[in-house]
Amino acid sequence: MKTATLFIAVVLISLCGFISLSSSASSRMETHDEWIAKSLRAIEVVKVGMTRADLGKVFTTEGGLSTRTQQRFVYRECRYIKVDVEFEAVGEPKNQTILPPEDKIRKISKPFLEWSIID
Repeated sequence: MKTATLFIAVVLISLCGFISLSSSASSRMETHDEWIAKSLRAIEVVKVGMTRADLGKVFTTEGGLSTRTQQRFVYRECRYIKVDVEFEAVGEPKNQTILPPEDKIRKISKPFLEWSIID
């Protein structure tokens, strides 16, 4: 009888631990989901017609090859979330060595995931 009671107690304690772990994983999942949703809302604010300066509030530049009119950017809160952006050069359009904050976004890709590029 003692052995059966002890066995039942061990099983119940194990189940409680498993349920606790499951709810912990579930709450972490909600936290991840909430962060992703918040990030997508922040990213979706950036639209065609906005300026390079507007883009810079949400994204920052990434390493790698780029030009004044085409560049890859990373989300400020996660360097693995990226967008490719094409710009319309405003003022001195032939000067490719400057990155004026007034350049207009002509095209922006959907956000995508990729490892960091560092150079």
